Order: sequence, then C-alpha cells, then structure tokens
Amino acid sequence: MMYNDSIVALATPSGAGAIAIIRVSGQNAIEIGASVFKSIKNKDLKQQKTHTLHLGHIIDDGKTLDEVLISIFKGPNSYTGENTIEISCHGSTYIQQQIIQLLLRKGCRMANAGEFTLRAFLNGKLDLSQAEAVADLISSDNEASHQIAMQQMRGGFSNEIAKLREELLNFASLIELELDFAEEDVEFADRTQFHELLNRIEFVLKRLIDSFAVGNVIKNGIPVAIVGEPNVGKSTLLNALLNEERAIVSDIAGTTRDTIEDELVIGGVGFRFIDTAGIRETKDVVESIGIQKTFEKIEQAQVVLFIIDSLQLIIDNENKVKIEIEKIRNQFPLKPIIVVINKVDTLNQEDRIKLEHQLSIINYQLSIEISAKEKTGINELKNTLLSFVNTGALRNNETIVTNTRHYDSLLKALDEIQKVKFGLESNLSSDLMALDIKEALYHFGLITGQVTNDELLGNIFANFCIGK
Repeated sequence: MMYNDSIVALATPSGAGAIAIIRVSGQNAIEIGASVFKSIKNKDLKQQKTHTLHLGHIIDDGKTLDEVLISIFKGPNSYTGENTIEISCHGSTYIQQQIIQLLLRKGCRMANAGEFTLRAFLNGKLDLSQAEAVADLISSDNEASHQIAMQQMRGGFSNEIAKLREELLNFASLIELELDFAEEDVEFADRTQFHELLNRIEFVLKRLIDSFAVGNVIKNGIPVAIVGEPNVGKSTLLNALLNEERAIVSDIAGTTRDTIEDELVIGGVGFRFIDTAGIRETKDVVESIGIQKTFEKIEQAQVVLFIIDSLQLIIDNENKVKIEIEKIRNQFPLKPIIVVINKVDTLNQEDRIKLEHQLSIINYQLSIEISAKEKTGINELKNTLLSFVNTGALRNNETIVTNTRHYDSLLKALDEIQKVKFGLESNLSSDLMALDIKEALYHFGLITGQVTNDELLGNIFANFCIGK
C-alpha cells in the first residue's frame, strides 16, 4: 500500500482562531504550494531549502486570499517521510475553506482520518505502536496518560518488543536450520540457552500484561461511585471535589434522580466521579430506577465512596449504616469502599463522642471525616483516592500497556511462548516447536506493524483526527 497523491487537511481545530494551519503532504506538495503562493521577495518555493519559513500571499487567479507563512519539509526529513508544506494562515473559517478548496482544485485530495500518520508508518518514520501513541498523546488530558503516551511514542514499548522478537527470531532460524539437516541429527540451537530465553520472554510478557490493568485506568480515568442515602451530601461533595456547582443541591431527599458524571485530575491521574441516586426503599418509580442505576454504576466503578450524614449516624440505633455498607460489600467484595462521614462541622463535643462510639460499631478501617459544605477533609480524601493507583511504574518510567490491541497480542504471544516452553521440556520435535515460535513471532510483529494488513490499519487510523 503506497500513496503517490498529495493530501490536504486542516491541522488545527476547526472553527475561528488567531491562526490556522493547513497541512499538505505528498510527492507534489511543494509544487502545488508553489502554484498558489507568491513570496513577498519573489522566491520560487520549489528552489528553497527544507525546514525553512517563507512569508507571502495565497493567490487564486489573481485574487489575494490571505497573507501566510509557508513551512517546507522535504522528504524523507518530514513527519510523513514525504514532501510536506504547512500553511499558517489567519484563522477565519472563510479563509480556511477558500485555501483548502483552492488546493483541492490544484490537485490535492482531502486526507482521511489519520492519513498523515499512516503515511509516516508506511514510510518507516514510526512503527505501528508509536503511531497509535500519537493518537493517545492527542487525547491525553492528564499528566499520567500524557507520560505513558510520550514513553510509547519515543519507542519504549516497541523497543522492548523488537528486542524480544529479534532474539526469538535468531533461535527460530537455528531451529529451521536443524530441520534442513534433519537426516544428520544435528543440534544448532543450544537448548539451555533457548530455555533461558523463553523464561526471560515469559517474564517480560507477564510484566507487560500485568501493567495493562494500571495503564487502562490511567488512560480512561478511574471511575469512583459516590453512593449513600438521599440528602447525605453526595452532590455537595461532588461540587466540593470539582470546585464548582456541577450537581443540584437541595434539602429535599431524592433530588438526584439520575447519575451525574464529571472528571477531576488528582496528582496527575484522572478520576471520573459518578454522583448517584441515593440507596433506600422507595415507592417513587422514577427514584427506584435511579437506585437501580446506582448499583449498575457501583459495578462499573473501581472505588466506592459511601457517604454518611454524621448526625444520622449518631442516632442510628438499628445499625442501618452498617447493614448498607455490608450490602454493598457483599455484592461487590473486591471493590474498595471508603466510608466518608459528612457534615462533621455541625457536631458539638458530645456528638463527637457518640460518633466515635458508632464508628467503633461499624468497625470499618477506611473512614474519613469531612465537611463537604465547608470543604474540610477534601484533600485527605483526594490523597486516599490517589493511594489506590499504582503510580510506582510511572515514577520508575517502566513500560505500561494501555492499548487493548497490544494487550490481546501479548496474551496470544505468551500462550505461544508457553507452548514452545512445554515442547522444549517435553522433547517435542523441532518442526512442531517451529510452528509455535512462528505464531509467537507473528503476534509480536502485529504490535509493531512488522506484520499487518489493510483492515488492521484501517481500524487503527480511523480513530485519528483528520489532520494528523
């Protein structure tokens, strides 16, 4: 799959702004640019050096459309590996449209989603995992997801995979050589060394597979369900966490009848807070649907914040709170539950003693006292939430897998490696082992793009924005 035509697209977000950048890439990109550009110093664009800037005007049949700066990047020293120009024009949507339409008439076609990066991959400027990291980098909205995308784009992940693949390929070649001399009963591949290599590959693959759990939540944000009885301050807490009036706050029980979601970055990690309808017995049909949704949201969440009104807890003689917590814990035994005691600002000294007594009955270690209204205890709550995220791998700059496609290929590669290992330990014939090694190499190659097809590339690059 090779492209010889020139493509054009808006590289900056659509809409009006101070400036807009229109990108053209292809064999004839510079010639097409020269046909519509008049330099203020009468320079011929085709004769200029790569990585230079030129001031002039875009001319359409004698009519000046705009004063622009044109950047020239000659292949192979460009993002796509092809001749590329970038036109920096004024950000009027009318100007953008006029220039793009002019370039289309001069022989360009509109770029497909991700086509500039696809060409970079096809021209060997990026491998497939690095190309995917470009899309992740564009969509990263917190420090942690940005760090992971940058590490992958620099080739941290693909280098690790490529190294393993190369070593495995060398052994595969030796085993294939053994098959060529099968009649002479010779052994070219050192079995002890091969076993050590398989152990090392297995260890690395397991580490990468395990990292997906962390990588996935960092990339997509960690979902946190805010639950509790009506009117305990769930919506007030959400507003306090977000530092804005996002949710409707009222003294009337059952005000929140649907789930409200919003995001917050804590310590460079994204958290998705879900404010739910309260959990209680009700005859209100609409509210009961909300309660059903609450349990659905708890299932989707990674952490549960169970909010309790401190005054209600003090007079809780029937241990309703403990029963409610146990209900959630029994239904979702693996989910961490943080018990948040709200409205502590309303308590006097006597109330505080009673509260301590009630907390000892509940006997739940992970509890935090806050006042959502006065915004006290909020930082402690944020730090507790952050403690559930394994940021050690990030701090150590370890490779973290965030892509579902890579995760799937790693699982399949590990399965094949374990088959090879079993075959080696069982003295299986070299020809059968060679088949499993080939399969493992295939799955390694799928990650970096050494093995690919049009359908796979289409699926990957369809998720990109048009101008990248």
